[in-house]
Amino acid sequence: MAGASTSSLDEAILKKTTDISLLREKVSGYDWNQGLDYNKLLNSYLHTGFQATNFGLAVNEINKMIECRRLPIPKEKYIDNEDEFTVVKNNCTIFLGYTSNLVSSGLRETIKFLVQHNMVDCIVTTAGGIEEDFIKCITPTFLGDFKLDGKTLRDHGINRIGNLLVPNDNYCSFENWIMPLLDDMLKEQKDGVLWTPSKVIEKLGKEINNEDSIYYWTAKNKIPVFCPALTDGSIGDMMFLHSFKNPGLVLDIISDLRRLNLMAMKSVNTGMIILGGGLIKHHICNANLMRNGADFSVYLNTSSEFDGSDSGARPDEAKSWGKIKKDATPVKIYAEATLIFPLLVAQTFAKDFF
Repeated sequence: MAGASTSSLDEAILKKTTDISLLREKVSGYDWNQGLDYNKLLNSYLHTGFQATNFGLAVNEINKMIECRRLPIPKEKYIDNEDEFTVVKNNCTIFLGYTSNLVSSGLRETIKFLVQHNMVDCIVTTAGGIEEDFIKCITPTFLGDFKLDGKTLRDHGINRIGNLLVPNDNYCSFENWIMPLLDDMLKEQKDGVLWTPSKVIEKLGKEINNEDSIYYWTAKNKIPVFCPALTDGSIGDMMFLHSFKNPGLVLDIISDLRRLNLMAMKSVNTGMIILGGGLIKHHICNANLMRNGADFSVYLNTSSEFDGSDSGARPDEAKSWGKIKKDATPVKIYAEATLIFPLLVAQTFAKDFF
């Protein structure tokens, strides 16, 4: 260290702070000496830092959606609409998107709560997010382990979703239930019905007639469910097999695209809550592009943006496309949804409901 002056060391190590404009809020965690209070604990996340702070910001963003949703609808929005899906029902249309694995998990019950009580206005999911709900009405999914050997499971006719187990028998039961309904749909098609994925899901929701089902409640409450990749799963396998037994069933995805985009375009305000990435994330965001961006947005996923994927893209990237409004305050939580989403609902929709 010969030749180094004390002043130069001070400058290198303890450079004087010259701009304190960013130093607005102190970091502080939960004070456990005040006792166990889960509401105060979750509220403390906002000032904890890292993803806990993003959780707190997401709570605020969802609560903004809820507050905006209950405001009166402007008179000019009471206009004729081409179908019941595009009727403006409230001041903030909330779009909920989730990937299929979340319905395989126990998050299914959280999603069911939201649609049962009309807390969201539109759903976008993947094929597994549809079929797994109906299958669970017939026969359960089981807990397993991430380390279970795939070869052994295959020999025993058991499928693994992470640490969840789904026996092949579940899909056999699903086939027995859905095949007659596909026959019915083909008959209705011959009588002039144009089937879209959302209409198929609504029909299946009515047919399952089970209050444990997400789609029983979406059908009952007229909440549209869009699934542009409806054939990408067991339900697609059933449609494939059905095409040999009783060919001719056609699905129109363009009519659903029109419905979804018009829902966004005709909305007064919109909010996006997106659990996971891929198709469901982009489909909701792209619909909101049609109205020059969503007003409120919360992303919850584990993907990063280093590879340029849409799944990992941060909300600011969506602003560049016009999918989120330029002056919005969107939030992304980098976390796994089964850990976080029930807590988000507890601090937002559930707190508002109970």
